[in-house]
Order: sequence, then C-alpha cells, then structure tokens
Amino acid sequence: MNGALDGLNVLDFSTLLPGPFATMYLADLGAKVIHIESPTRPDLIRLFPPYAHGQATSHSYLNRNKQSIALDLKDPSNITLIKQKISDFDIVIEQFRPGVMQRLGLDYATLSAINPRLIYCSITGYGQTGDYKDRAGHDLNFVALSGIAGHCGRAESGPPPMGIQIADVAGGSLHALVGILAAVVERQRSGLGQYIDISMTDCVARLNTMAAAANLAAQTPQHREQQQLNGAGFYDYYVTQDGRYLSIASLEPQFLSGLAEVLGLPVLLEKADSTAMEDRQTVKQAIQTVIQQKPLAEWQAIFQARDLCVEPVLNLDEALNSPLAQQRGWVVEVPIAAGSHETEPQLACPIKFSRSQADYQFIGQRLGQGEW
Repeated sequence: MNGALDGLNVLDFSTLLPGPFATMYLADLGAKVIHIESPTRPDLIRLFPPYAHGQATSHSYLNRNKQSIALDLKDPSNITLIKQKISDFDIVIEQFRPGVMQRLGLDYATLSAINPRLIYCSITGYGQTGDYKDRAGHDLNFVALSGIAGHCGRAESGPPPMGIQIADVAGGSLHALVGILAAVVERQRSGLGQYIDISMTDCVARLNTMAAAANLAAQTPQHREQQQLNGAGFYDYYVTQDGRYLSIASLEPQFLSGLAEVLGLPVLLEKADSTAMEDRQTVKQAIQTVIQQKPLAEWQAIFQARDLCVEPVLNLDEALNSPLAQQRGWVVEVPIAAGSHETEPQLACPIKFSRSQADYQFIGQRLGQGEW
C-alpha cells in the first residue's frame, strides 16, 4: 500500500489531544510514529471514559498506528538513548510548556546539533514567547482569547461551550500539520530541518477569517447576532414541530427564491436582504412559524428533492450512520492489534488521494507495547 508519507519517521512526545491528533494523521498517511510515554504518569487520554476493548476509546483512536514506548524522561540514560536514536527521525513533536524540553536536554538546539535535518514542532497554548507563554489554559480559554467566542452565540445567552475542541484541533493539530509538511517540502531544497512554534491561540484566532477582515480593514465591530452569518440574518437553525432542528442557508438568489416558494413566504424575497434588524427579525420569525408546523422527517422529505441549502441537524449517531457517511467512508474498522481479525470502528482519515491510501494497522497500543 502506498502511503503518501511513507519513509517519514516521527518521534512524538505529546499527550492528550492536539499533538496526538496531528501525529495520528501522519501515521494514517504512512509515517512511522514512535509515541514516547511516561511509565509513571500516564497520558490522561488513557483514563478518559468511556472504554472499549479494555481501554479508553479516545486513546484507541488518537494513538492508532503508533508504537507506544514507555520511557522515564527524568532518567538520564533514557535521554542518552533518545539522542542516540534521533538521527533516525525526521520529525519531533512535543507539547510541554516552554522550557521543559530544554531542561530535559531534548530541545531543538540540542537535537538539531545531532541531526541537522530534524524538523521540530512545539504545540502550546500561547506559544514560546510573550507574557502568556507560561500560563495554563484549555480549549475554552484559547477560543475565548481569540475573539471567536465574542461574536458567536446568542445575544441573550452568550457564547456556547462547544462539543468539539476547536482550538486544540483546528488550531493546534491542523496548523501543526501544515507547518510540519511545509518544513518537509522546504527541507528538500535546503537539506536542513527547522523549528516550528505553534500557539493554539494564535492559530484559532486565524479562524476568524471574514470577521477579522471586516474588523481590521473596514473597522466593522463584530457582535453576536449582528452579522448575516452569525444569527442576525435568516442563515440559522429553526426548531421543528417535534423539537428537532433544520439548518437553513439559502443565501444565493436562486436558493432564496426556491425557499420562499417551498415555504410559501414571499416576504423572504421582499426583506431577506434588508440590513434593518426589524426586517431581519420579521423574516426569521416567518420562517420559524412555518418550520414548526411539521416534524423534521417531513421537512427532510420535502427538501431532499430540492437543492436549496437546507439540511437537518443530525445528532452524532445519526451522522455517523447516514448515507453520506457510508458513501464517503467516514467510519473504518481498525484491527485491535496488528493482524487481528477483531476490529473497532473509528473515524477514518478523510483525505482521499488518487494513488495513495490511508492505512489502519491497529488501535492505540497499551502502554509500552510498541517497538522502536
């Protein structure tokens, strides 16, 4: 099987979510990932319920395809061992607070002196410089400081706690992957590795995209339910008769006219594009009045035949078992161990190549089960 990243060797010191999610992508795409874990302080993701096949499901997913090596980094002999092996690696990923790897003698300056081709990525909450670099934080804090929470949610109830980790994954993991793979390409020209400083807060702030562009270039403040795409316009969720939700995003003229026809609401064509808050509220209330007259299943049947950017809000179980998920291969059966016929369902790698393929060798290993 041709993995796009076959031949890349990764040494992973990260725990919890941001680093492991990034290295899971690398491993899925063919890189060999050696995951270094403490034998006395287990990665907390191993303890996070629920469990299946005797271990935490999050660990089994995030650490699939990786070799688990138990090493006490406070033992000087293990530091020596890592230095002896570092020339075999292309990439190092770590997620400690700034200064920890330097105190251990495993910082970029030390390891790159041994292996000048080494690409070394540090993922932290606030980066390696600045007044915040030593502060503790979680995803909720990073999203709060990024400005995203300040213009998302309802005006009355404020920002919602999300069910996914936006800063950890979209900020830390995915930006780390971009940086690492860009450094791999640059190394083909220069022959040298380099250091990558990933701040989850820096990166999640960039997800403000259009909102930040409007704020910076046009001095347009961003507030909850004040812009077309954050709840002020009809682009929103609407509750159905049975308490479910329908997403309506019929922004373009052809979609809007079709929506007005299906719902029997000419007011959409008259006022949907108005910038007056009173008109916007009139449109939203008109849509809500109609949507609450039928259960979700009936609306699904109606809009299934019309291409109008209207879709049901599915719960996760529905989404994972939907025709879309099946047709696009969202879920894959991963062997419990290499060569095992027993499998565990997990989310598949979503990147589809014309020649290369993702590989699923085994779920996350038990502590120390792997081999160098």
